[in-house]
Amino acid sequence: MPVKIGLFIPCYIDQFYPQVGIATLELLEKLGCRVEYPAGQTCCGQPMANTGCEQDATTTYQHFVQLFHAFDYVVAPSGSCVYHVRKHYDIIEQTEEVKRVRKNTLDLAEFLLDVLQVKRLEARFPHKVGLHQSCHGLRGLRLGSGSERILEPSSKLNTLLRMVAGIELVELTRADECCGFGGTFAINEPAISVKMGKDRIADHERQGVEVLTAGDMSCLMHLEGIIRRQRKTIQVKHIAEILNGASL
Repeated sequence: MPVKIGLFIPCYIDQFYPQVGIATLELLEKLGCRVEYPAGQTCCGQPMANTGCEQDATTTYQHFVQLFHAFDYVVAPSGSCVYHVRKHYDIIEQTEEVKRVRKNTLDLAEFLLDVLQVKRLEARFPHKVGLHQSCHGLRGLRLGSGSERILEPSSKLNTLLRMVAGIELVELTRADECCGFGGTFAINEPAISVKMGKDRIADHERQGVEVLTAGDMSCLMHLEGIIRRQRKTIQVKHIAEILNGASL
């Protein structure tokens, strides 16, 4: 029997990048998953928590649990939102429903590899691609090894992208450096945030990247804004779009 998946689409994706939510749904269904999208979903509560109002976010936390606790897994195309649910929902009463949601909320990449154990994908993307490894996914969810850790290099996102026919993944000079977004950091420290973003884009540009991808649309939103203001030709696409067979 197929697992029952609750699809969580973060609020900024719902509002600004709906194609990422659609790609995530289509990809999961292609892989034989039974997916439901609870229409009453809102936010995971991360923005309020990041601005120091976490107690005010607890009602949002409870709403999230109420909507998603009956699913086998909650899958989201966002490492930062998944990390928030798993790590920050510890401030509300730890009922069985809360513990179940925290344990079973997964980023798309880890769900594909760790639960579905995907070995191949029916996707083709014949372009030069640079992978931005977002901090919450890489260092929070351990979707990769991180250059500061003395481990064999690994990346779940890289593993999935290498299943895509025709893709050319580039080697970056600083493969896992922060883009500078950091949610409210970009608001409180805009000059530093933009400089960090420009540095990341320059690294991709030096390697001749056509498309910049990541598992977090929040990072890509930040980088895309800088790319547009600088009138550069690099495009951005969430990894779900590429794995689902997107074209330029």
